[in-house]
Amino acid sequence: GEAPRAVFDLVREHDIACEPETRGTLHCAVGAAGLDEITRRAAQWQARGADVRLLDAEETAAQVGSHAYAGALLDRRAGTIQPLAYVRGLAQAALRHGARIHTRSPAIRTERAGAGWRVATTGGSVTADWVVVATDAYGKGPWPEIRAEQVHLPYFNIATEPLGDDLRRSILPERQGAWDTREILSSFRFDQAGRLVFGSVGALRGTGAPIHRAWARRALARIFPEIGKVAFEAEWYGQIGMTDDSLPRFHKLAPNVIAFSGYNGRGIAPGTVFGRLLAAHVAGRIGEADLPLPVTSPVEARLRRLKEAYYEWGAQFAHFADARL
Repeated sequence: GEAPRAVFDLVREHDIACEPETRGTLHCAVGAAGLDEITRRAAQWQARGADVRLLDAEETAAQVGSHAYAGALLDRRAGTIQPLAYVRGLAQAALRHGARIHTRSPAIRTERAGAGWRVATTGGSVTADWVVVATDAYGKGPWPEIRAEQVHLPYFNIATEPLGDDLRRSILPERQGAWDTREILSSFRFDQAGRLVFGSVGALRGTGAPIHRAWARRALARIFPEIGKVAFEAEWYGQIGMTDDSLPRFHKLAPNVIAFSGYNGRGIAPGTVFGRLLAAHVAGRIGEADLPLPVTSPVEARLRRLKEAYYEWGAQFAHFADARL
């Protein structure tokens, strides 16, 4: 729950230019079922003293700039950043503190080297006492069991051209990031240039690219009809690593080889905290018992390939049919 604060503290400490917005996030309820979901979540968090508040439909409309939702859960602890700029800022901070970063050098093989390890790449090798496997949904080298325990969920974002001042004052006026309770959800936030970044489940490839783009136009018109016809300026997509129970994992893959993985779409803040904990563990400051998750062995996700096909093709089918005016 306090992980976003750790991210924002790092951003301030290292003066990382990653467009931080710290006014919270809005989980927007679609219909009665969605309202019931966020009401239960609000009660659970409030029982633990979290700074969250349940908004009714009118309060939600004022915060979102749309009457499409039955309510929203406002979480003041959270916020948004530009993830790639955050990663680059962390890398720059690490370099200033003496780290060495080798890009375009994927690990292809590992072997024991005395009490430590030798990690081979296409252009050389490095020896180390410890190996941290931190590739999550993008691991392709040694220890393929990290990939096998995750079901890949594709997710895309499309950015509009910068919107006019009136629209930027009426849509998300406090600049929270927002997403909804649909199973195939929608998410949206502004960047600092005034682009509305709109996303959902799906991959912008093959038949998915035109289907998801067309859906995004229809969905934007439904949620924010005042936008009218707006050009899209950029688009991208990636993979979210999902585990069977939607919880991350801590693995000890071999002596002095450790990994956290399976962030289920919440990698920025928990990944920051878990990475710090792994560093403390490697440095000998905390033991395994003090880590937030127990040591487990990777287990291949059930029906992984079938689920991945279902997510990609199911999102295309849902978006082809949804929000048609």
